[in-house]
Amino acid sequence: MTELFSLAGKRVWVAGERGMVGRAIVRRLSTEACEIVSSATRVDLRDQAATFAWMAANPADLIFLAAAKVGGIAANDSLPAQFLYDNLMIEANVIEGARRTGAAKLVFLGSSCIYPKEAPQPIREEALLTGPLEPTNQWYAIAKIAGIMLAQAYRREYGCDYISAQPTNLYGPFDNFDLQSSHVLPALIRKAHEARLAGATSLSVWGSGKPLREFLHVDDLADALVFLATHYSSEEIVNIGSGEEISIGDLARTVAEAVGFHGDIVLDASKPDGTLRKLVDTAKLRALGWSSARPLRAGIADAYRWFADNIDQARTGTQP
Repeated sequence: MTELFSLAGKRVWVAGERGMVGRAIVRRLSTEACEIVSSATRVDLRDQAATFAWMAANPADLIFLAAAKVGGIAANDSLPAQFLYDNLMIEANVIEGARRTGAAKLVFLGSSCIYPKEAPQPIREEALLTGPLEPTNQWYAIAKIAGIMLAQAYRREYGCDYISAQPTNLYGPFDNFDLQSSHVLPALIRKAHEARLAGATSLSVWGSGKPLREFLHVDDLADALVFLATHYSSEEIVNIGSGEEISIGDLARTVAEAVGFHGDIVLDASKPDGTLRKLVDTAKLRALGWSSARPLRAGIADAYRWFADNIDQARTGTQP
């Protein structure tokens, strides 16, 4: 496929560079002939004045907008205002800042939770705004939908080359393993690890175990994002996924195997399941020439190795 945007000699800023996704993008960009713009101190991207000032002092040709407040079902349910406000402010400030500083391209990172709860499976990009959202993460989803619309609006009104990508559930090094705010896969890795160390005979898992989920290793996501930045230019959103789905029950058993926990998996049906199935259709991305390469079992083993090697940092969620 024809390259539309060359990275050679370009200044690239990854907003959210200290997060799991941001770090993966930086790792991927390290193999390209570009200059990575990095902040020595943290910039509060919710603060418009601070964000505009930093971006004006550190202009970039390409921006990956990966900064976001993220979390699992429990976090979304207990902190709805923060999930909505923080994400709205981050994306509005960075997108407007990109326009003001003349960034040639911006890649906005959305989420597969933008789609309706009852969307036909696998979920095509055209399903956006065709039905009610999943209530357990609707605040985050609304914010991400607003970011998509902002990118589209800036393309239409100002001619900005801003694109939006919607990844499925992510995991990998530097994930959030805090049990109060993490997503299902890192939470299972930590719980299985601690159960093994404690000599526990069982591991409790939220829900019925029946919902199906798709997972993508964050390094695969980073590769896809760089591919889209260089090969795609349209207001139409693009799904990024592995095309492989697994039940939560089987996921728990796969994690237990990777961790070396041999006890029973106990399903707690009193806890919410969330959406029963969520698989994104990646036909558009495959047609462009990109597909996922890392099998889930190997990816989980990789994520667990990182967790075990960085146990204190992983447990607290602190990022150096």
